[in-house]
Amino acid sequence: MIGWSEIVIRLSLASLLGALIGLERERKDWTAGLRTHMMVCVGACLIMMVSAFGFSDILGTAHVVLDPSRIAAQVVSGIGFIGAGTILFSKQGTIRGLTTASGLWTVAAIGLATGSGMYFAAGITTIIALIILWALQPLERIYAKKFKQRTLKIVTNLNVNNAALLSDLLHKDDLKIETFTLEKNGDEFVFELKFDSLDLTKTNIIIDELKKDPSIKEIFWSQ
Repeated sequence: MIGWSEIVIRLSLASLLGALIGLERERKDWTAGLRTHMMVCVGACLIMMVSAFGFSDILGTAHVVLDPSRIAAQVVSGIGFIGAGTILFSKQGTIRGLTTASGLWTVAAIGLATGSGMYFAAGITTIIALIILWALQPLERIYAKKFKQRTLKIVTNLNVNNAALLSDLLHKDDLKIETFTLEKNGDEFVFELKFDSLDLTKTNIIIDELKKDPSIKEIFWSQ
C-alpha cells in the first residue's frame, strides 16, 4: 500500500509537470491552457495510483484476479475526447489545435508515469515536450515559411468574362498556379488561386495591375 507522503509527492509533481507544459500553451491563449494541462496530468496520476494500489485490500482473496494496468490503459483512449475538443476545423479547410491535442496526450502519459513512481521518465518527458513545443518553434516557422502556400483571392462582378480573366492569370509566367477554385457568392464571383513558390516582387506588380481592372471588386493576398 502506498503511503500518504508518497501520494502527495506524486500528485504535486504531476501538477507541476503539467503546469510547465500548460504555461507554454497558455501564452498562446489556447483553450487548453495551464489549468487544463494540470488537471489532465493530476487526473492521470491519480488513475495510475488507483490502478496500481487501489485494490490492494482484496488482493489474495479467493477467485479474485486483478490486472493493475487495465484502469490506467483507459486514460490513453479516454484522453482522445479532450484532445478532440481542442482541434478546430475552419471553413477554409485549415486545421488547428493538433499540437495542443498531442500535448494533452503527452501530459496524460506524464501523469501516468508520475503516478507509477517513474519520476525520472516523467521529468525527462516534460523537458523534451517543452523543447518540442517552444524551442523548436522558430525552426518550424523558418521551414514552414519557405514552403508556405500563398493564396490570391479575387472577387469580381457577375458580368465579368471569367474565362478570359482566368486564362490571363494562368498564362502569366510569374504566377505559377498550383490550384484554383471558382465559386458564385451572391452577386459576385470569387476566384481563389494557390501558389507554392513565386517571385513576390513580380507578383505585387501583377496585383497592382489587377486592382486597376474595373470588373474586379476586391483582391485578398496572403503572403
